[in-house]
Amino acid sequence: MSRIKSAPRSTRQVSAPWAWARAGALLGLLLALSFNTPALWFTGPLQQSLGGRVVLEDARGSLWNGSARLLLSGGAGSRDAAALPGRLVWSVRPSSQGLAVALQADCCMQQAWHLSVQPRWGGARLVLSDSLSQWPAQWLTGLGTPWNTVQPQGQITLATQNLVVEWAAGRLLLAGRAQIDAAKISSRLSTIKPMGSYRITLLGGATPSLALETLEGSLQLSGNGQWVGSRLRFEGLASAAPDRLEALSNLLNIIGRRDGPRSIIKVG
Repeated sequence: MSRIKSAPRSTRQVSAPWAWARAGALLGLLLALSFNTPALWFTGPLQQSLGGRVVLEDARGSLWNGSARLLLSGGAGSRDAAALPGRLVWSVRPSSQGLAVALQADCCMQQAWHLSVQPRWGGARLVLSDSLSQWPAQWLTGLGTPWNTVQPQGQITLATQNLVVEWAAGRLLLAGRAQIDAAKISSRLSTIKPMGSYRITLLGGATPSLALETLEGSLQLSGNGQWVGSRLRFEGLASAAPDRLEALSNLLNIIGRRDGPRSIIKVG
C-alpha cells in the first residue's frame, strides 16, 4: 500500500505566513468596506422595512456616522411628505450585545437618544434610554389620511422610561413606559384654537396597553387599547360640549364614525 507524501516541512513553513497574510488582507478589506458603507446604501432598505412611512432623504456620510433629513410619508405611492427642520444625525458602534446607536435631532431632542439594538433568533430587541423630546404636531401631516385633512398644529412631547421593544416570532413585546402629551392642539377644520390638550400613555407588560385622555379643551377624547400579537386594538370616543358642537362637527366626522353628537373611534 503506497503512502501519501506530505508537503516538506519547509514548504509548510513558507506557505503558512502567506495564508495568514491573505486572510488578514481579506478581513481588512471587509472591515474597510463595512466602515465606509455609504449612508445611501442602507437608507433604502430601512425605509422599505418601515413601509415607506419614515424616509431618510439626502443621506450623507456612512452607515456608522451620517445624517439625513427625516420625513414622514403616507407610504409607497403617496404624495404626502413632511420633513423636520434641520437634520437627523446618527452614530453606530458595535457593542458586546449588538449595536449601540445614538440619534440626535437638534430641532426636537434636548439630548441624543441612545439605543441598544440586540439581534435575537427570529427577531430583535431594542432598548431605548430614558428620553424627553418635543416634536411639531404639523409633522404628522406627512402621514397622509386623515392627518393631511386634519392639519394638526401644536406641540407634542414624548417621554420614555425603561422602554424595551422586542419582536419575536411575529409578536410585539413591550416593557417600560412611554407618554405622549399633545399640547394646545388646533386644526384647520375648526375655528376653535386651540381645541385642547391630550395625553397618550403606553404601558408595557404581558399585554401592552394604550390609554387616551383629555387634559383640557372643548374637544373631548378618550379611549383604551391593547396589543394582541403585533396588532393594536383600540376603542375610543370623541365628543364636544353642546355649545361647541357646530364648530367641531367637521372634525368629529373625520375622527371616527359619527353617532349623533359624538364619534366612535375604532382601530384593529
